[in-house]
Amino acid sequence: MGLLKESRGSDPLIMGAVAYDQKVVTIWDGFQQYFRTRDLEFDYVLFSNYERQVEAHVRGHVHIAWNSPLAWLQAERLAHRLGRRAEAICMRDTDRDLRSIVLVQSDGAIATVADLKGRVVAVGASDSPQATLIPLNYLAEQGLEPGEDFQVTVCDVLAGKHGDHIGGERDAVRALLRGDAAAACILDANHLAFAREGTIPGGAARILAQTPAYDHCNFTVFDDAPAEPVARFRDLLFGMAYGDAEVRPLLDLEGLKRWVPGRVSGYQQLDAAVDRFGTTDAFVNTLQAQCK
Repeated sequence: MGLLKESRGSDPLIMGAVAYDQKVVTIWDGFQQYFRTRDLEFDYVLFSNYERQVEAHVRGHVHIAWNSPLAWLQAERLAHRLGRRAEAICMRDTDRDLRSIVLVQSDGAIATVADLKGRVVAVGASDSPQATLIPLNYLAEQGLEPGEDFQVTVCDVLAGKHGDHIGGERDAVRALLRGDAAAACILDANHLAFAREGTIPGGAARILAQTPAYDHCNFTVFDDAPAEPVARFRDLLFGMAYGDAEVRPLLDLEGLKRWVPGRVSGYQQLDAAVDRFGTTDAFVNTLQAQCK
């Protein structure tokens, strides 16, 4: 039995989140105040990496986890093996239908994905879905096997945070612009951000390829989570309106306009990448054995 399974009454609903940036404290302090003024006792625990968060969640130390897409797959696969059920109950509007891109130098000789054969491709953190796993799987599906048909340079900034800290993507772009790599894999939205901040000078890079759309983070619960507080939590999120001056700063910090129902259909590409590269095998196998 999880340590929090018997939570009831005035006991707080406990959420886990990963501290990928200093603003995370500001965000969840704000949500805590918002929930408490609406009769939901809520608290949160911060983790330094998603693996510890998934472990704490499956062991019952938190009721809800704000999970990266890779952490969702870790939790879902663990739940399946342990005879439990994981559910994605909510996500941001901005978590739906993301794409990753492969950038090359604008004046370079790379014209097609096939031209990357024998070249170097720079990617983000080793556990980043958007800057490593999904785009490398995409290239493999196009006929170029990572590590065999081309060399991969991993820009492993803050591994364990699943690419939430985008420093690895910046480093991948810088490797491209220096000529140390023929291509760089990043999130499409970060392409625009890097251009605005000057990391990518105007006209220096162009998009060679783009992945199909996929989904990103979600709030995850297991089937032993306290039903009434979780339902209240979800209803309060859905009730947040961007036009409300009280909540708009929190939504801006968390990068959304509205909360939407969770869905899992958008994780198929990452699921295939994890199967191809064995990304979660060691972690899931070890934790499964410990939890039996």
